[in-house]
Amino acid sequence: MVDVISQFLTSGSKLTDAIELFGTDFELANISIATILVTLLTAAVCGAVIYLVYRFFNRSVIYNENFNILVILTTIVTSFIIMTISSNVVLSLGMVGALSIVRFRTAIKEPVEIVFLFWSLAVGIVIGAGMIPLAVIGSAIIGVILLLFANRKIHNNPYILVMNCADEKAEKAVLDILGKDTEHYIVKSKTITTAGIELTAELRTKDASTSFVNLISRLPGVENATLVSYNGEYLS
Repeated sequence: MVDVISQFLTSGSKLTDAIELFGTDFELANISIATILVTLLTAAVCGAVIYLVYRFFNRSVIYNENFNILVILTTIVTSFIIMTISSNVVLSLGMVGALSIVRFRTAIKEPVEIVFLFWSLAVGIVIGAGMIPLAVIGSAIIGVILLLFANRKIHNNPYILVMNCADEKAEKAVLDILGKDTEHYIVKSKTITTAGIELTAELRTKDASTSFVNLISRLPGVENATLVSYNGEYLS
């Protein structure tokens, strides 16, 4: 082994000569620099497309820039990992063992973020396997589908309305307004105490109008009315 190292140091040879000297069956030498550059560049472009689609698709008040950058890096990193695995069986086994300790512990706040994460992983795998046309065509189709449905809104967002009424007369007046000025409502809970009645209702507005809350708050016997945006995760 010492003789091999000394021969390499004195030979002034290149990387390909070093591979031959050590006698290691590096099939990675069969991958040209041009192929590596084209693969990584394509992964970066596809990752940028996913980045732009996510930025356009995102409708949250708080935009997660870090997650979007993660999507691009995931595509690039996955592509060269797949290139390494496909070029050498020994390296692929070692890669599986090394990646088995990786845990993704970041909380996913929006279910759609999982779609973008899997999309970036799938594109990286396909590009790393050398099927660049499939990655480009697949990304284009997925991007068009997401953009087509990004602005579609089948229903208005649901809300939770919490009201404190002094008596049953005020309660009846509140329910009458909800029946006339909302698309649909359901009383989720009703609490009666010595101080009055507390109602919690789930509802959908008409044309995103919330003016009915002002009417309810001005009713005699209604102490307060609170309207909260609701996505199905706060109450059961």
